[in-house]
Amino acid sequence: MPKKPTPRWQPISQLPLLAVAIDGMLESAEETYQSLQQARPKPHVLDDYTVGRVIKVYTAQQNDLGLYDEQLQRWNKQTLTDTQQREVDRLTVQVERLRQVITAILTLADELKAGTIEQVLGKSDVEVGLEFLLRRQGKE
Repeated sequence: MPKKPTPRWQPISQLPLLAVAIDGMLESAEETYQSLQQARPKPHVLDDYTVGRVIKVYTAQQNDLGLYDEQLQRWNKQTLTDTQQREVDRLTVQVERLRQVITAILTLADELKAGTIEQVLGKSDVEVGLEFLLRRQGKE
């Protein structure tokens, strides 16, 4: 098994770069979650590849969140200006929010993968009709 590379911890001068990365990941994750929410009532609009890609990308991001936590903790141990401290504190909250959104994405993607177009096309007409009737009965 290949050894994981040692992280290169960044100096506080890289705080703006990390802020852009974290804010961008959170914005993207929130957009993805909203898109998946829209697909929830009709998961057949998604294909296996798309759902699989979402799971792969956000699992990788989830696995990297500890690196962001560690970097922010390292900066927190330094003597920071008030502005830097506020930004480190803000980013700490952003990473926690990102963690929550990624967890929600992965939970929803796992739910949706059972109803992708490939999954629907693989069912018999009887299975599709029965599911339709059961869903309809549940709404009444």
